[in-house]
Amino acid sequence: MKIGNFAVTPRNGKVVEINALWYNALKTLEHLAKKFGDSELAKDCKKQAELHKKVFNENFYNEKKKSLFDVIGDGKVRPNQLFAFSTTYPVWDFKNENTLKILDTIEDKLLTRYGLRTLSKSEKEYIPVYEGDPYKRDMSYHQGVPWPWLLGLYFDALRNLIAETKDKKVKQNLQEKYQKFVETTYNTFRKEIKEKDCIGSISELYDAKVPFKPGGAPAQAWSVAEVLRISYEYNKFI
Repeated sequence: MKIGNFAVTPRNGKVVEINALWYNALKTLEHLAKKFGDSELAKDCKKQAELHKKVFNENFYNEKKKSLFDVIGDGKVRPNQLFAFSTTYPVWDFKNENTLKILDTIEDKLLTRYGLRTLSKSEKEYIPVYEGDPYKRDMSYHQGVPWPWLLGLYFDALRNLIAETKDKKVKQNLQEKYQKFVETTYNTFRKEIKEKDCIGSISELYDAKVPFKPGGAPAQAWSVAEVLRISYEYNKFI
């Protein structure tokens, strides 16, 4: 995010979501190469993906904050780390002993019922309200205010984790958490659409504190899409 030549959120270096998406791309290409009979390409993609996953898991865990680095060397806790858990081919090894610690950090520092904060509430740069002139709004855009579309990443991360978890007690706890999350999301935005500021749609972002005032684009496609995707799952519970 830049205002003129000033970078509000500089992210130079090894960025978590780019590395996660690169691994997913390698595994997708490996799958397609196998499907269409290119064994050499499949073998090469598999080799690269395995090395990438190994290096990622060795370097991206932030022991101090029990989360993944947003950028190697940048300890700020942001939701971008969810890409490591939520893709079709997650780069994070779910057998890693730190997996549930990372999930706990995301839930404690970032998750709200209106979306995930773009920056942890514990960071000194945290701004929970989107308000003011264009400069002030841009300064808060990726500095704390929750975005609804990020709920989709958390949703997929939970599903992947449930699928990979072998411990029955842990799996049951995750399944209960998953169902509660889906129900909360459905009920929150059902009320939002019918009664609150953005009648008939869902905004781009929300304040991180009561009354959770909406901001940004008044009818944001990616917000609507992800909430609808999660709400579709709610219909399986009723």
